[in-house]
Amino acid sequence: QVRLTESGGGSMDSGGSLRLSCATSGYTYSSYCMGWFRQAPGKEREGVATIDSRRSTFYTDSVKGRFTISQDNSKRTLYLQMDSLKPEDTATYYCAATRWYCGGLFPSQYSYWGQGTQVTVSS
Repeated sequence: QVRLTESGGGSMDSGGSLRLSCATSGYTYSSYCMGWFRQAPGKEREGVATIDSRRSTFYTDSVKGRFTISQDNSKRTLYLQMDSLKPEDTATYYCAATRWYCGGLFPSQYSYWGQGTQVTVSS
């Protein structure tokens, strides 16, 4: 059974930092590329960052220079380091896995999803 479980969300003042984690199981981790997505109330889910097996990364413009995606293949775990947080970063954050669309930031390109973790940034 495929399982992706996010953790590390919480409430933070603007300018602060959080580190999200995504523990995975039930599939061949190294055969998939991973991504972080977020969804704010009333908005569509959007891609935040992706990483592939060669550790190539891609970020949406709004988080470049502030967020860092990484992974530990031995632990089958994905991370998102979020620095200089802004109120507009407030959302539920999801990790996801894709077999064929590495580097893609469209939710439809991803097969497996976690349940999400809430990040709230206050001004």
